[in-house]
Amino acid sequence: MAVLRRSNNVVHSRGAGAGSQRQRLETSINNAPRDLCVNRPYIKLAAIVAAYCLALVLKGVAQLSPSTERAAKVRITEGPAVELNRDNLTMIRWVVNNPGGSPVHYGIVHYGTDPNRLNQVAKSPIRLNPNHPNTVFRVRIYDLRPGTTYYYTVQSAEANGTDDRVKSGIDHFTIAGSLGP
Repeated sequence: MAVLRRSNNVVHSRGAGAGSQRQRLETSINNAPRDLCVNRPYIKLAAIVAAYCLALVLKGVAQLSPSTERAAKVRITEGPAVELNRDNLTMIRWVVNNPGGSPVHYGIVHYGTDPNRLNQVAKSPIRLNPNHPNTVFRVRIYDLRPGTTYYYTVQSAEANGTDDRVKSGIDHFTIAGSLGP
């Protein structure tokens, strides 16, 4: 039979079966309270972080904008127009009367180099302010080719894909620069 004695947080053993499974089990049991004491600050920190994350999630849920009544007719009241045209970024902007519906909407730009084939799409999300009569959409388009003319139309939709039933005519812009040497 093994005799276990504890001194200075070290378990000493004597006798038969010193390397037995029982000894390893008793050693881990004897060390458990010490291990918990060492990990206690980490456990407390983990609990604080978990509580903070839960508070943020609940705060976010509490601040969700409710769906508002959809507008009878959504119309583009300003634009669309190129608001920014730089080397690697073009931004298209337009304003509509507040479309209502769900709080998250997407501005959508269909674009391409052929006005009959607008096969590329850029989207940017916005959050509606139900207290404002108008909504401003800005959509970023990246990595366009210099010296190239692009044609585009704009529209908007709710985050769930429900179309706002508004679409612009085809317009165009040209990226400054040349195609090469």
